Amino acid sequence: MEQVLVNGLYLGAQYALIALGLTLIFALMNVLNFAHGQMYVLGGFVTYTVYGQWHLPFVVALVASSVTLAIVGALIEKFLFRTVIRRSKREESTMLLAAAIAFLLDAIILLVFGEKGHGVPKILNGVLNTGSIIIPFDRILVGGLALVFIAVFMAFMQFSKTGRAMRALAQDRVAAQLMGVNVDRYSMIGFALGALLAGLVGGLLVAITGVSSGIGGAISTKAFMMVMIGGAGVVGGAIVGGFILGMFEAVGLSVLHAYGDITYLVIFATLMVFLAIRPNGLMGKPWG
Repeated sequence: MEQVLVNGLYLGAQYALIALGLTLIFALMNVLNFAHGQMYVLGGFVTYTVYGQWHLPFVVALVASSVTLAIVGALIEKFLFRTVIRRSKREESTMLLAAAIAFLLDAIILLVFGEKGHGVPKILNGVLNTGSIIIPFDRILVGGLALVFIAVFMAFMQFSKTGRAMRALAQDRVAAQLMGVNVDRYSMIGFALGALLAGLVGGLLVAITGVSSGIGGAISTKAFMMVMIGGAGVVGGAIVGGFILGMFEAVGLSVLHAYGDITYLVIFATLMVFLAIRPNGLMGKPWG
């Protein structure tokens, strides 16, 4: 049981960090970023290139991944989403744009890096074995870093001027604009920060699971599940949803492994029942 709990916490920390970027973008812009998983994959490949091929320190690779994705996110918001939001009266337009960006990034990643999976050297060797718990040291490091990054993100949103402006924007876009908040500027910062988080967690996990083209869709699906569990557009809900999904996955893989690969079948069925009862998630409010 202790092993399942540790595995769930480890997965939950990763998943919460993935969901934070997605829910931040939705809260600020009311945009479902279907390309979030592809941004995660791109971040993993940047880390693979810098750390695995160029043999620079892992910290340098992680910074490179974060900065690269932040720039990509800022450019996507400025030149694509901002234009579509201004010119289109239909919310479906942003959804179609996000889907198109996801396919574009998939194609670029496949063209540049190929279809084979790639791994990097372990950042830490050794295994912690207490008898009831067995976990590699690199997973402990990655899980700990994920928790630290979540705490830093929450503090940034709570106490910094930029964070307060983005929270105001998320609560009421028109009121924030009337109070002097530069909507365009903070929308771009928020989208860049969401993409940065995707690149950061992609960089962290490439050291554990490796990275391959084509997994972006699955990552986006998990991110949407976490957001829907916690409540769309609620930062705290994304964290709660991430840890819930991590625990569900850890318990499912432990209990249901004898019945084949049905863990996510059970999770999806449970999610459908949950959303039928609480369509806005645990902490969410009605959309619109």
